[in-house]
Amino acid sequence: MARLRKKACIALFLFTLFVFGTMMGLRTLKPSDGFSDLAPGLELLPMIGGKMDRRSVSQDTVVSPVQARPAGGMTKVVLSNSGPEGTIFYDVHIFYYVWYGTPHMDGKYMHWDHVLVPHWDPKIAASYPRGRHMPPEDIGSSFYPELNPYSSRDPDVLESHMEQIGASAAGVLVLSWYPPGLADDNGEPTEDLVPAVLDAAYRHNLKVAFHIQPYRGRNDQSVHDNVKYIIDRYGDHGAFYKFTSSTGKSLPMFYIYDSYLTPPESWSELLTPTGSHSLRGSAYDAVFIALIVEERHKHDIHAGGFDGMYTYFASNGFSFGSSHQNWKAIKAFCDGNNLLFVPSVGPGYIDTSVRPWNNHNTRNRVNGRYYETALQAALNVRPEVVTITSFNEWHEGTQIERAAPKKTVTRLYLDYQPHGPEHYLELTRRWAEQFNKEKEQWLM
Repeated sequence: MARLRKKACIALFLFTLFVFGTMMGLRTLKPSDGFSDLAPGLELLPMIGGKMDRRSVSQDTVVSPVQARPAGGMTKVVLSNSGPEGTIFYDVHIFYYVWYGTPHMDGKYMHWDHVLVPHWDPKIAASYPRGRHMPPEDIGSSFYPELNPYSSRDPDVLESHMEQIGASAAGVLVLSWYPPGLADDNGEPTEDLVPAVLDAAYRHNLKVAFHIQPYRGRNDQSVHDNVKYIIDRYGDHGAFYKFTSSTGKSLPMFYIYDSYLTPPESWSELLTPTGSHSLRGSAYDAVFIALIVEERHKHDIHAGGFDGMYTYFASNGFSFGSSHQNWKAIKAFCDGNNLLFVPSVGPGYIDTSVRPWNNHNTRNRVNGRYYETALQAALNVRPEVVTITSFNEWHEGTQIERAAPKKTVTRLYLDYQPHGPEHYLELTRRWAEQFNKEKEQWLM
């Protein structure tokens, strides 16, 4: 009997030890081990007065386990959302253009009739054709859009574009932007289109960031005014993109194209806390991303007070910034200086329909293999955000928008065959999903 009681006591002691050990083990689990420290739906709800916490605000928003950058990071939380076309990711940004026009909607063709840009050397220029394209059969692109040459003002086109971007899983469209009354050399002002783009994006749970173009007279003071205008006018819109920093601040993000045209000393007046017209710490503070083309630009970008750098060009080897082999070094520089590195990837490059002398920068799509190589190169440097060049820059052949086979009397357009029109949208989704899966592992 005594022996039986002894065995029972030992069994009870072992059971108690097991329970205690299990409880202690559960207490040591981190949120990334499967338990969230967020109350469901609490921190993800929008705040009033333009203080929306980053990106998506709907109740089906999902928080990624990625909570901080491994070295000198900006991003704290990465969110995704369910849109009408499936899950979208707000760390995949895609460049978007609204400069296209047609006689029916705009009174004339715009951009589809792009001029043949002459080479700067007159001797070389003499060897190539001049003039401009004559839509709809002859357009300023080596590919032909499935929607045919369209107007960016057409509501049906906007809706189709948002559907396609949603299908690609990119969550943020980066809108090419000029101030009111200004435009590129081949188009007309489009600032009045911004509300329609924001509304269309909102219907698909997409967000909109702004890509400030190098309009005539752009400088640090005019960009100050641009940022104030954009935030005052659009900052409270549900589709206005905000980026959450490691400090928890939710700020707009602006991409500044050809930022190197303004010296870093001038940018520092805008982007450093002691600048004469600094935006830092004000209601108009934001995350400013500069374009790196040459290697020296990384130092200028840092000195100018920018928050990060992007590469834009889809032609590997075209510039220092766009060369995949340099991304590891650029990322290391950014990590060491608390900057974001935002690599830009594209499906290919061909702009000979508008720059007939630029064949040496053509990059064949190889049925999608070029794109996948670029996407893998981006993932290899573990960025916080990846940009896609582009959704619809048709002149440079970087578009992932649906294209159709087309042959005319004088033109044979490239297409996506043997794949279908959605091929590059589908590739983008596949890699966006892979990108976010890998991010979960980077900081596990």
